[in-house]
Amino acid sequence: MSTSTPPRLPAGARIRELADRLWNAVAAGDEYSATDIVLRALDDGIAPESVLLDVIATVQGRAGEEWAANRISVAQEHAATSINERAVTALALHPTARQRPYRGRITVACVDGEWHALPARLVAEVLKLRGWQVDYLGAQVPAPHLISHLHTTKADAVALSSSIATRLPAAHAAITACQAVGVPVLVGGAAFGPDGRYARLLGAQAWARDARAAADRLAEGPLPRPQVDHQQMDDLPHLADQEYTMVARSSDSLVRTVFLALEDAFPAMRVYDDVQRERTAEDLAHIVEFLATALYVGDEGLFTWFITWTSQILQARGVPAQSLPPALNLFARELKDFPRASSTLQRGIEALTVDHPTAGTPA
Repeated sequence: MSTSTPPRLPAGARIRELADRLWNAVAAGDEYSATDIVLRALDDGIAPESVLLDVIATVQGRAGEEWAANRISVAQEHAATSINERAVTALALHPTARQRPYRGRITVACVDGEWHALPARLVAEVLKLRGWQVDYLGAQVPAPHLISHLHTTKADAVALSSSIATRLPAAHAAITACQAVGVPVLVGGAAFGPDGRYARLLGAQAWARDARAAADRLAEGPLPRPQVDHQQMDDLPHLADQEYTMVARSSDSLVRTVFLALEDAFPAMRVYDDVQRERTAEDLAHIVEFLATALYVGDEGLFTWFITWTSQILQARGVPAQSLPPALNLFARELKDFPRASSTLQRGIEALTVDHPTAGTPA
């Protein structure tokens, strides 16, 4: 009988196998197996950065995809995130992941209202591995608290993360506040668009697609120094029409009005139970949030992307998406005196009823 060890898998195959094993542990809610898989990978010589980004981050992305397809619940997705966060913590304490800082100092934080903290945590850990001294502030950091921290630490740069586009106004406020005290800002996360278009629009010094790209950009050299007298309105002159402000401030009344009128516009709603009615109200609130954000950044494509994504999410859950066009028409009726809002809502209706060219991604 042969006692030779089996041949090692190629590097790419080993990473995929690790990701599959970690997914199985995470899906089963098995925290101990998940952390064991991560620690053994490090013991076997897999680079910590690869475990973070090619294994843990891949599994986290799969959790989001499974939720979108209605194959796991919100609670299961949250549990998966929690286990992945513990796996990151276990990795950070492993001897192979300990790196003495030899570069500058970076503050990593999520913008105010952004509770998806794992992407920012991954950035923080990768930067530590690359030799930076990192102050990781976590989720939902109000801009005044961030600025107070910067005054204390004298950071070389701030890395801001946001996953949800409705947090873009808060991100803009944070970017401008950091720049006002002379600290340049690198941003990342799905909120800023797949190509970073909203990072450029909101005046950030740099944008990174992921944690590797963020670390690579910071390693290239210092970010450009910001203009300390820069104002938010300098980036978005269209906000002078006050449409964003009016829609954002009237969101509660808009949702109530449309919710009450929707039964007549969409008769199927009359037989909804309490849970279905509550979720309908939540969906209407999300529509107003994304409409306001689209008005803020001046991009109708952001709204059409959200509406078509919402339609897909509803269909995956067996919920008829036919309620969306009537709801958008009701919002348009309420906002008929707001040209940009009316146009944006019309584009959303078209995206749901015809083959709209911007329905797939923010344009």
